[in-house]
Amino acid sequence: MDSKVPVSSLKGVGKQAAETLRDMNIETVEQLVMTFPYRHEDFQLKDLAETPHNERVTVEGRVESEPSVLFLGKNKSRTTVSVLVGRHLVKAVFFNQHYVKTKLQIGAVISLTGKWDRGRQLITVSSHSIGPRTDGADFEPVYSLKGAMHQKTFRKLMRQGLDATKGQLADCLPDSLRREYQLLPFEEALETVHFPANGEALKQARRRFVYEELLLFQLKMQALRKKNREAEGGSFIDYDLVRLKAFIDALPFDLTSAQKRVVNEICRDMKEPFRMNRLLQGDVGSGKTVVAAIALYAAVTAGKQGALMAPTEILAEQHANTLEEWFRPFGVNVAMLTGSVKGKKRKEVLKRLAAHEIDILIGTHALIQPEVLFSNLGLVITDEQHRFGVDQRRVLKDKALNPDVLFMTATPIPRTLAISAFGEMDVSVIDEMPAGRKEIETYWMKKEMFGKIVGRMEKELQAGRQAYVIAPLIEESETLEYQNAVELYQQLTVYFDGRHKVGLMHGRLHPDEKEQTMREFAEGHIAVLVSTTVVEVGVNVPNASFMLIYDAERFGLSQLHQLRGRVGRGSEQSYCVLLADPKTEIGKERMNSMTETNDGFILAEKDLELRGPGDFFGRKQSGIPEFRMADLIHDYRALEAARKDAETLIASESFWTSEETKCLRSMLRDSGVLEGGRLD
Repeated sequence: MDSKVPVSSLKGVGKQAAETLRDMNIETVEQLVMTFPYRHEDFQLKDLAETPHNERVTVEGRVESEPSVLFLGKNKSRTTVSVLVGRHLVKAVFFNQHYVKTKLQIGAVISLTGKWDRGRQLITVSSHSIGPRTDGADFEPVYSLKGAMHQKTFRKLMRQGLDATKGQLADCLPDSLRREYQLLPFEEALETVHFPANGEALKQARRRFVYEELLLFQLKMQALRKKNREAEGGSFIDYDLVRLKAFIDALPFDLTSAQKRVVNEICRDMKEPFRMNRLLQGDVGSGKTVVAAIALYAAVTAGKQGALMAPTEILAEQHANTLEEWFRPFGVNVAMLTGSVKGKKRKEVLKRLAAHEIDILIGTHALIQPEVLFSNLGLVITDEQHRFGVDQRRVLKDKALNPDVLFMTATPIPRTLAISAFGEMDVSVIDEMPAGRKEIETYWMKKEMFGKIVGRMEKELQAGRQAYVIAPLIEESETLEYQNAVELYQQLTVYFDGRHKVGLMHGRLHPDEKEQTMREFAEGHIAVLVSTTVVEVGVNVPNASFMLIYDAERFGLSQLHQLRGRVGRGSEQSYCVLLADPKTEIGKERMNSMTETNDGFILAEKDLELRGPGDFFGRKQSGIPEFRMADLIHDYRALEAARKDAETLIASESFWTSEETKCLRSMLRDSGVLEGGRLD
């Protein structure tokens, strides 16, 4: 049977079943057999002596007593029978299945699956079969189904589909890769992943599909990367190395070895005739801004303009002030364009930009307005790139003919996610902090100590320093028992009355109010800023030395680390207190992790391990692909291998011409990356 035939051609697929399958995105027999189970029920017989308490177990035994039935109310019952399993006489309990009484004859052989209570020597039965097992089906596939489709029905259809497509489906993996990793042939792996003979066979089938899935994904990423790099008119920035070294030597501090490495990676890209598409990761306070400044100055020495886009006006202003100070001795013209630059001043900036009288333009999303025209834009830098939508980033990039692009983020992204979500980019990492930075002391305390903590905060305020207080909610919630910013603001205003000014910041404030509050805090007019997580990425306030995070168990590790990074930016010792009463072991583990390390990358890996990739980024905008079989956390070795192999394949001439890779090229074309066998 042709694998492309409609699934309705299979026996037992009527109109209703066909509609249900269509809702599951299954219209052909091929789509059916490529719908993998999300788990397998394990019906291997176990030895009760080796089975832990409360584990699910399958056993075979002989009925030793007459069953007793206890009716517990309407349609509720409990049936109990003694079963001899090996040397163990156990009780088997069936809930709401009183009809089994007639089948449980003394001496009958029975298979039971259920939860094992070691102390009471009892199995709470979830499924059973009468008579000795003959089918040998130790593993039963469980699929994600919709509507009235049942597992039993779907398994029968799957059996039909596999039988019908034997010899019809191509094995897309080149033999050389299959041999290198000792992977099962496609057809054998497909049969096994649905109906495995044993646990080891299932493991090998899964290995094959995990690698194939990750290889195809990485081929897409590498093909896109090649396409971007070889885009027509890629920006070639022939910077002046002598002037660039003079600028670096004039900086008021020495670069760390990590900064030097990253600068070299970026400068090497800028010299190449292809478009740079690089992600710069650096922990809070690791010195990404100076790397951005060096890259911008390199562009200026080549006669190009540069643009730096920040997510907030106050952050853009902070960048502008820093860069103006560094660039002033070198005659670089820096200008700022944000929503508050209006009228005559705005027109003047736009006119000077178009005439190339401005070398570097710094701003917010105002940079992507249609009337903002550059004369010769060579480099685009986006700070906290995840704060901008894909379209916003693309509009800025389109202000020039293929400018070099550098994305910066202070959110440490574990390598496994970086090479997946940002697989089409090159990734640079600043993994070293500048010398002289004092590590933030972090403490986890219970909520009853709130009064003591506020007293400790006041000592910092009396010494002339400032503090952040973070709450998870804006206002009181009927459903969530968590502290809210408004209530905390009111409490602290009363507590510090006449001694220290308290400010309030949250997402519902008008942008102008937010800017004003942040400005007052930055200038020292506000001593304590009570806020929600809107300060996660915010202004640099070196004088802030104390942070209290209320209900800290509500936040992910990476978010807690981002918040903590608002303090510790000056020369004074800084403190972060996590106020939390976590109810789960994972919650306690997260709090302990925060007190044990200040390394954002270690915390990011831990966060990924504890919460998974979707929750790490936020499901809606994660950009993390949904895989049928692969798991980014546990299959990271396969991901690394697939990336390496995809890079080699895309770079080789034989990939584009060989018969062996024809199937992979076809899959790439179906995904929209290729057209006619080459990069479109």
